[in-house]
Amino acid sequence: MPEIVEFLNRGAASITPAIADKVVRALPQWKLEFTQIYEPLFPHLGTQLDFLANAVEDCMEGVYREIPFYAVAQATFALLYAHKKVGIIPDAVLNLGRADDSSVVRGVLIQNEKAFAIYAASQDIEWNKVTSQP
Repeated sequence: MPEIVEFLNRGAASITPAIADKVVRALPQWKLEFTQIYEPLFPHLGTQLDFLANAVEDCMEGVYREIPFYAVAQATFALLYAHKKVGIIPDAVLNLGRADDSSVVRGVLIQNEKAFAIYAASQDIEWNKVTSQP
């Protein structure tokens, strides 16, 4: 997974507050898209994406300002990446199309576990339901 973490960190380094603001404006539609994800090999992906979308939205709208911006940037990159249909592994590839999305999302959750666990608690979300598992 070190390659995915490096990919994630490079991608997050390009996220500016302006990009994050644009993503926030698109999130209502993307959240609907994320609810349609059905991947038996990655059963937590939809929940994880929804969690990251809510965290980015809350941070960028000033509702919750305690998550470091680097974690917000990583989450924003993961949301952008999952939204795109073409990635390291195209989403159309049967049974594997979401493997790269899941790896990127888990990289965000694992690297920022403390900050996101605190956010989850502040929102009355059970952190173990979000999980960093595929």
